[in-house]
Amino acid sequence: MTVEYVDAGEAIDQGTLSRKVGTAPAVVSNVTYERILDARSEPQNWLTYYGTYNGHRYSPLDQINTENVKRIGPAWMFQAGTSGMIAGASTYAFEATPIVVDGVMYVSGWDGWLWALDATNGQEFWRYKHAVPYDVSLCCGNVNRGVAVAKGKVFMVTANAHLLALDATTGKRVWDKTTGDVRAGESATQAPLVIKNLVIVGSAGGEFGVRGHLDAFEIDSGEHVWRCYMVPKPGEPGSETWPADGDAWARGGANPWLTGTFDPETNLLYVGTGNPAPDFDGGVREGDNLFTDSIVAVDVDTGRIRWHYQCTPHDVWDYDSISECILFESDGRKLLGHFDKNGYFFVVDRTNGELVQVTPFVDRIDWGAITRDGKVTPRKYPDKEGEPVHFYPGPAGAKEWTHAAYSPATELFYVPVQDTGATATRRRREFKESIPYWGAGVQVDADDMTGCISAFDANGEEKWRWRADLPMCASVLATGGDLVFAGEPSGEFNALDARTGEHLWKFQCGSGHHSSPITYQVDGKQYIAVPVGWGGWIEGFLPGMLGAGHGSALIVFALPD
Repeated sequence: MTVEYVDAGEAIDQGTLSRKVGTAPAVVSNVTYERILDARSEPQNWLTYYGTYNGHRYSPLDQINTENVKRIGPAWMFQAGTSGMIAGASTYAFEATPIVVDGVMYVSGWDGWLWALDATNGQEFWRYKHAVPYDVSLCCGNVNRGVAVAKGKVFMVTANAHLLALDATTGKRVWDKTTGDVRAGESATQAPLVIKNLVIVGSAGGEFGVRGHLDAFEIDSGEHVWRCYMVPKPGEPGSETWPADGDAWARGGANPWLTGTFDPETNLLYVGTGNPAPDFDGGVREGDNLFTDSIVAVDVDTGRIRWHYQCTPHDVWDYDSISECILFESDGRKLLGHFDKNGYFFVVDRTNGELVQVTPFVDRIDWGAITRDGKVTPRKYPDKEGEPVHFYPGPAGAKEWTHAAYSPATELFYVPVQDTGATATRRRREFKESIPYWGAGVQVDADDMTGCISAFDANGEEKWRWRADLPMCASVLATGGDLVFAGEPSGEFNALDARTGEHLWKFQCGSGHHSSPITYQVDGKQYIAVPVGWGGWIEGFLPGMLGAGHGSALIVFALPD
């Protein structure tokens, strides 16, 4: 029996209005920090957002491999709803990363939904719905990117800036904490991250002129432990990069709206920060604008920033640096790889933030160039009122929020590339709370866009490229079967040879991909799971693509029995 828990904590069977309560197996009760820390030792599960703390999005599972992947097909499907038509909204998408623990899957959806499913057949154990007000200010879609699990609880953020802890077996709410000021335009979309006794989340809403921050809450009680602001106030380190007069810093953006990665040896959480506000009008915020568009290392115990590396100083192109921070080792050094929206692949020393190298990963870049000092320096600015400026890549990025993967077996990074430009025309606007604070009108090159999956080594050398007709707008997954899985906005789900880039298999899923596939194993059988469903706004961004009115679903693939 399927049971839905509404926001008031009341259980209602939608079919019979029964008061009975459905439950899931109590598999999360023994998920601890130590177990997540050693997640690589149990590849049958997907215990945390990237699979492991290091952000690899890699699984050593190899039952499905280059020899037999052509034989896989749908094992089961879970219909999550109609993404493009809900309440007339046009910005719903299924962007989640499922979590799997010993045969139970937890997956979040848009508009406050969370489901607990049997990972072998998609049967619902329970569902939860958080009531999100219709007037919440959202920049870029009513979406949710996933959950975290630990100590018998499932953690999820909501669009109106709440962090929820639910009982993993029943779906009942355990606690509910506010993480931001929704009246000011703050929201939340990221998957929480459990580290030690903390659950850590970041704020969203930079397009509304808010001050980005990370927050840590105690797992059991929900007590707020620390907050780390990503824009320094006057007198704090980095404040000299903002105007001395006025309060530009107070609405400076830098929201860390994607899940970070963690190194237990350095005790540092690595997060990317978003654009400054206003996005395109730099005249009201002269200076480099720290810590916007940066890789930031935060001490997990105190919430203090230990070091930073800024990828785009004084950003006026909307180049959030929120993309994943992939942790790896090379030549005895502890390194961090980051594919930035601005088109460059940065490698830094993750112990101190020192730049090791920077190389382009997309063909068309004209906003900036690498100078002799090894840094990226701007070459054009949209700085004249009313004058259009065209630039590559556009604000959708050479790579959006969707994630690259790293395979320790091949020692290659696999990155989904969006090769498209845009034109920005600066239009100064006065700041008003909860009103979009962009500072320009933007038009994307809808008739001149392409994409690919590219494989790079740690030195930034491209080893192979699989070309696509459209920008690649979904995360990739690498496996021990020497496979790379990647979805397209047109609906195709593809498998590539991780060593050569050869295209081995595809399946038309019926709606666009804008999520993060995973793999897991139950009773000796390997599965590949991918949420699909991209709401009506795709029609405006990628004309002619599937999306509007198409249902969202979780599709799970496996070899035939």
